[in-house]
Amino acid sequence: MSETRKSVAIVIAGSGGTGAITAGSALIAAAARDGHYGLMTKLSGAQVRGGEAAALLEIGVDPLEAQPDRFDCLIALDWQDVHRFAPEIPLDGDSLIVCDPKNGAVPEAIARSGARVVELPLAQIAASVEGGRLNMVGFGIAAELVGLAPEAVDSAIRAMIGGKGERAVTASLAASDAGRAAFAVTGLHMEIEPGEKRERWMCSGNEAVGLGALRGGITFVAAYPITPATEITEWLAVQMQEHGGRVVLAEDEIAAINMCCGSSFGGAPTMTITSGPGLALKVETIGLAIAAEIPMVIVDVMRVGPSTGIPTKSDQGDLDIALHGTPGDAPRVVLAPISIADCPATTERAVHIAEALQTPVMLLSDQSIGQTQAIIDIPTERPVPLKRLTTPFATGAGFRRYQLTDDGVSPMPAPGVPDCQWVADGLSHAESGHPSNSAANHVAQLEKRLRKLDRFDFGDTWGEVYGPADASLALLAFGSSVGPCKVAAARLTAAGTPTKVVALRLLAPVQRAKLAAALAGVKRTIVVEQNHSAQLWRHLRGEKALPHGCESFARSGPAPFRAAEIVAHILREVAA
Repeated sequence: MSETRKSVAIVIAGSGGTGAITAGSALIAAAARDGHYGLMTKLSGAQVRGGEAAALLEIGVDPLEAQPDRFDCLIALDWQDVHRFAPEIPLDGDSLIVCDPKNGAVPEAIARSGARVVELPLAQIAASVEGGRLNMVGFGIAAELVGLAPEAVDSAIRAMIGGKGERAVTASLAASDAGRAAFAVTGLHMEIEPGEKRERWMCSGNEAVGLGALRGGITFVAAYPITPATEITEWLAVQMQEHGGRVVLAEDEIAAINMCCGSSFGGAPTMTITSGPGLALKVETIGLAIAAEIPMVIVDVMRVGPSTGIPTKSDQGDLDIALHGTPGDAPRVVLAPISIADCPATTERAVHIAEALQTPVMLLSDQSIGQTQAIIDIPTERPVPLKRLTTPFATGAGFRRYQLTDDGVSPMPAPGVPDCQWVADGLSHAESGHPSNSAANHVAQLEKRLRKLDRFDFGDTWGEVYGPADASLALLAFGSSVGPCKVAAARLTAAGTPTKVVALRLLAPVQRAKLAAALAGVKRTIVVEQNHSAQLWRHLRGEKALPHGCESFARSGPAPFRAAEIVAHILREVAA
């Protein structure tokens, strides 16, 4: 069986400690060096240590934005609890399973796929190499399967293992070569077409968010570790040592956002980073920052909830709390990157908007974007920089921190500016900032804070439209749901149903006119989102931003959307 194809999807799986994720990372790095695009998602069990792990990859000659409908090959380093991933590793009769017969029979949950089983003595091959590792044998098998160039393989290993010394590099190269040689004998290949070798980035969504924060000018970060957001903090902790700024590991989520309030009050562009359970703890201070008009970026890398849910899996169920999670009327900006490649620019936008409007900006990523590694073209788009208004209209007795301006934005000088002292408080206040029980003052400040958002020109931040302009069907999505919608739309269009994707980046405030223009001429609109209660659909309906009869296709995580599922839903509804 020998094929040349546009892409190949591979899973490398095993128990915790076998190095399955490391093998996957090496494979996607080798693919990048060989001129290909790639996408790698990590699966792990709920255990703090040990348990099952898997790297899910697709490598191809064209950009990749969503997990494949099926996988061509599963390389099982062992079978310990790997069957738990069976629903997330779709295989079929054309797939291969490479495994060691000494590890026992293929688990029924995986065997029922009908995939062809290829038995190789993986442990014996690893043991034949001094210092050989099982995962490097699996890596070599995968590299041989897709036909990666030996020099790309060697370069990836040296880059990944080089810090451990030449002895470790030599052992890894030898184990990889042994895996390649053992699999070559089978004659089973799924060779990828040659890729174009040029400079690309290999990064995760979390790393890309960190880059956007640096580009936007963030100089202070306070966070508490939480899956799946911690990598942003870890990445920034290193980068800020080189580029200036500070990263503080707070004692808890509440302390982290309170530190951000103080830092921003002092004049530093500020960010805090969390996931669902941590966001819940930050709600009170988010309200304070809105009332006191203190800018900051709050990154929420969504995971399955409620409560602690499934920390290692993706969901889009935090939209409601991002939009409404504070007491009283507290409008805020909510942004969501539409892909890994979009993370830098959207995060940079979030910083600029927070500073310009003196308000918290929520940045909703999710586990599927945050912890997925991708090979992408280098993003070139950069938003126009915006800054905090600091120069007062008047000083001394005439200075009013919360002056009622036409655009709702009033000067926010740094502490210590002569004749510009002001009070930042969560209590209702007058233009001066002093607490006030006056109904007139209270309503005036509510309207001021809303006016900032309503009158600001967000430009093309609102979203993107992909597909034919005259499409009769539109899929409306945000975050990690956009990628599979784009693949599904391309299939539907090719099959004779012109379909466009409207990818929302600005979730609040809703840009009704721009959304209406994007949906003009569309006969059928479907909101696709990964949460149980159709939160985006309900939000847009409440804002009267959807056409009559707009449908909802919502389901919860933890399994990701795949293009085939979206296409099947649409065709099933048409048939009904």
